[in-house]
Amino acid sequence: MKLITFSGVDGSGKSTQVKMLKEYLESKGKRVYYFHVVEFGIAKKINDLKKYCLFCQLTGRCGTSGNEEKSVTKANFCQIQLRRCFLFIDILRFKFFLKKLKKNFDYILSDRYFYDSVINIIYLSKKDKNLPCEKSIIKPDKAFYMDISPEQIMKRERRPDQGIRYLKDKIALFKGHTKSWNMQVIDAQQEKEAIFKIISENL
Repeated sequence: MKLITFSGVDGSGKSTQVKMLKEYLESKGKRVYYFHVVEFGIAKKINDLKKYCLFCQLTGRCGTSGNEEKSVTKANFCQIQLRRCFLFIDILRFKFFLKKLKKNFDYILSDRYFYDSVINIIYLSKKDKNLPCEKSIIKPDKAFYMDISPEQIMKRERRPDQGIRYLKDKIALFKGHTKSWNMQVIDAQQEKEAIFKIISENL
């Protein structure tokens, strides 16, 4: 079984390429599992519980009722430490989860990966240094980084809510880690078909 991951900022085309690759591999008779690191994470599951909590919906105390979720661009010390703990637990959970998937699938396609979570924590903490849990991350068979300019992302109809400064800072962090994480950098400013051709030829 091969683990293929796609990383990059919001709006860089990760989901589009994962979908195209999934359809392509399935057309070849391969069994493919779609994985999204945020959906898998403990933090998302806790947040979802708040959404369906009647008390929270009635009182609005959790801040989730009736509002769209916004991207987190700031966090205090405790929130950052909590994210670090959750990330470590999620990495361990994924190792057990992977053992189950190996029996039934030929490929796992990851829309974002734990590397993206590491970048988020580094961004929020404003400290560009390695996290201890990085050593525990399972190395993908192939890791793609979708490289695109913030200006191009912001021209899109569905542009991220974080703003161009946020995108620039996150892109700079990713570029500082692509080599150590053995990522193949993909020029994501091309047409999606051209991007897919490069990806499919480099699996």
